[in-house]
Amino acid sequence: MTIRAPQPGKTRIGWIGTGVMGAPMAGHLLAAGYSLSLSTRTQEKARGLLERGAQWEASPLAVTEHSDLVCTMVGYPADVREVYFGPKGILSAARPGMTLIDFTTTEPTLAKEIALAATEKGVQALDAPVSGGDVGARNATLSIMAGGPREAFEAMKPLFELLGKSIRYQGPAGSGQHAKMCNQIVIAGTMIGVCESLLYGIRAGLDMEELLASISGGAAGCWTLNQLAPRILQDNFEPGFMVEHFIKDMGIALAEAERMGLALPGLALVRQLYLAVQAQGFGKKGTHALFLALRNLSGESKNR
Repeated sequence: MTIRAPQPGKTRIGWIGTGVMGAPMAGHLLAAGYSLSLSTRTQEKARGLLERGAQWEASPLAVTEHSDLVCTMVGYPADVREVYFGPKGILSAARPGMTLIDFTTTEPTLAKEIALAATEKGVQALDAPVSGGDVGARNATLSIMAGGPREAFEAMKPLFELLGKSIRYQGPAGSGQHAKMCNQIVIAGTMIGVCESLLYGIRAGLDMEELLASISGGAAGCWTLNQLAPRILQDNFEPGFMVEHFIKDMGIALAEAERMGLALPGLALVRQLYLAVQAQGFGKKGTHALFLALRNLSGESKNR
């Protein structure tokens, strides 16, 4: 089957999910000249896109009926399942020759299930989770990890290039999700290191701006230190990526690890700490809110 690459002004794109990352991602497609049909649970969250010319549809089914390819960026595996397999879901209206792209971080087994159901309808499906948070979504600098048919990945590259800078093919269906799990495992370990480092520096009475300038240029330098440590010091814990979604991702990774017979004690520890963050009422804050739970454990009342 020949898969046509998307073309601005000709290809009609459906988009489902307009959260912290989904809205700016969809916005880049509008800016590139694509017509956009969209649906999301809360229409108000799509207001900015609708004002720019996107067309509102009442359901994923209606989005699919009015589109040549459909992209999804929702929250949880249950949301993905409903959006694809529900009575008003994408697969109930998908037509031969269409391509479906799920940017959500979800279960590798669910990605495979979607791909199988899509294939039976003559449809190509890609799992293409992203990394880079709100900053990457706004600046179109996301890392995109794709699984599914290679030919579909190559055909959709023009679309991916509007959203990200690192665009890599990982393998067959589910491989993109497995790659994202590896990404989240690294972030979990990095985040606890950054937060504990800041706590240590605060307790030691260091000038924290000077500290960050010193360590970010050495072996400790990383995205989390550069992007999120300054927010922590400013007491800004608004989400680029929410705690509750990170807990979901770590749970998926641990379940997959158990299935493969792997022990990941570091990840298990960090997830327990994030459950404490959620229990303290910070589930909808950014992942760097881990600092708040660790600060409480240490009896540190503020960023001195």
